[in-house]
Amino acid sequence: MLILAVDTTTQTGSVALLRDAALVEQSDMAPPAAHSARLLGTVDGLLARHGLSIRDVEAFAVAAGPGSFTGIRIGLSAVKALAFASGRPVAPVSSLEALAAKAAGPEAALVAPIIDAKKGEVYAALFRAHAGGLKEIVAQGAYAPAAFLDRLAGSESIVFVGSGVEAYDQAVRDKLGRRAVFSSAPPFIAAEVGRLGYERLSRGGGVAADQVEPLYFRLSQAEEKR
Repeated sequence: MLILAVDTTTQTGSVALLRDAALVEQSDMAPPAAHSARLLGTVDGLLARHGLSIRDVEAFAVAAGPGSFTGIRIGLSAVKALAFASGRPVAPVSSLEALAAKAAGPEAALVAPIIDAKKGEVYAALFRAHAGGLKEIVAQGAYAPAAFLDRLAGSESIVFVGSGVEAYDQAVRDKLGRRAVFSSAPPFIAAEVGRLGYERLSRGGGVAADQVEPLYFRLSQAEEKR
């Protein structure tokens, strides 16, 4: 199955091409202001380098959020348009789960992806990595940083990853001390979105383009003003 995966949820967007769960190539995009201008061109260039066109794509995976409201809309709008035109299925994927998958490994049993949500909040969760994938331990959501860290009781080390780490690293260190481990993995997650998407698609979890919904966890600024 040839899968095109897209992430524009944060400042570091990316596009990836996969055959089943195997990465063919990932193209990274930054800064965020360029996502809307560069996304479709990046997709075209990625496919062209492998002698392919959008007609060859058999399914799509997209980071549906959480993250930047504008970024989420850019990625979802593009993928929904491409999937609608081709009649191909889409696998929406959580950007938090993709971040956790990127940082998980033999030495990272517990992973806490954190995205800076601004306004003194983070999008965050806690996952346990195991042979079968990721198990959600602390629910994905929007949290005050201190409230999220309070949920991380225990004695195990936790690997932190994502833009919220830089914003709140001192709070993490103060709360968890030596239990806190900071991932050095690069922030581009389209490949992980594609692999998680493939897992869903292979289980029949893909949806039609018009059924793809964003994953926000809180109201946008425009909605708050209504």
